[in-house]
Amino acid sequence: MASTYCEGKSSWPELLGAEGKVAAATIERENPLVRAIMVPEGSAVIQNFRCDRVWVWVDKNNTVYRVPMIG
Repeated sequence: MASTYCEGKSSWPELLGAEGKVAAATIERENPLVRAIMVPEGSAVIQNFRCDRVWVWVDKNNTVYRVPMIG
């Protein structure tokens, strides 16, 4: 869905298991139209859809555990 409405790369499955800060930097480099925001496991986030935002979900070890995607 995201790629239909948003410009540039919209998901990063290759970053599963990556370190959070490295993943966020990669996302922003590969799509400069978005801001990657690290979110600790168990945190709540706003549910509105935005083309300029990517949630980077990290566990207690700061490892990405969900596929980052625009939203």
